Amino acid sequence: MSDPLLSCVDVRKQFHGMVVLHELSLEVAEHEVVVLIGASGSGKSTLLRCINLLETVDDGTIHLDGEHITDPRVNPDRVRQRIGIVFQAFNLFPHMTVLENVTLAPRRVHRVPAREATQRAQALLARVGLGDRGGDYPDRLSGGQQQRVAIVRALVNSPRLLLLDEVTSALDPELVGEVLAMIRDLKAEGMTMLIATHEMGFARQVADRVCFLDQGRILEAGPPEQVFGAPREPRTRQFLQRITEAGRL
Repeated sequence: MSDPLLSCVDVRKQFHGMVVLHELSLEVAEHEVVVLIGASGSGKSTLLRCINLLETVDDGTIHLDGEHITDPRVNPDRVRQRIGIVFQAFNLFPHMTVLENVTLAPRRVHRVPAREATQRAQALLARVGLGDRGGDYPDRLSGGQQQRVAIVRALVNSPRLLLLDEVTSALDPELVGEVLAMIRDLKAEGMTMLIATHEMGFARQVADRVCFLDQGRILEAGPPEQVFGAPREPRTRQFLQRITEAGRL
């Protein structure tokens, strides 16, 4: 069996004396889609931020393609060339066009020639149905379109791993579907993804494996049919029951 693309070993993170991640270990294989579920405050977003080196871990290690990326000597910008991350807030620059938003990092950070960056961005925008919107400013787009642009921006550097943090939470319900369809397409193309979401129906459809986080620990993990259909842990059953009662599963 090949080595995992991503390996988190005994990762610990605390803020102001409160432990948010408790010796958490997780592996993600290449082309695998792993979905993180759990209540708000369970550590999902913090884990993604640690993987992308937006937060420093207090203990434990994270490896990407076998490289120890949490080694303090590692250049975070170099690591982030291989990891794309998308947040629930679109974080597009309002004074820049769609094309300028997407090509900013390749041109300024990664020194990709402008023509090459533009061609790559235009191809990706066309692939997600936004090929004719490159000259528009973000406020001319719907929330779903803006989130698709944010995902394209994360894909433009051809990352090895894509992290998605509650990417539908800020959207109106009618716009959620177009973003989820894009993620399903990425899965079909073999993109390795680690996704934090409250969309349980989507998690059930797209995940190869589901991890239930509770108080900074992975309490239960397995195929979606097992975690959603026959959860072993009482806390998992309690969480899913509340989700079901709220009409979200």
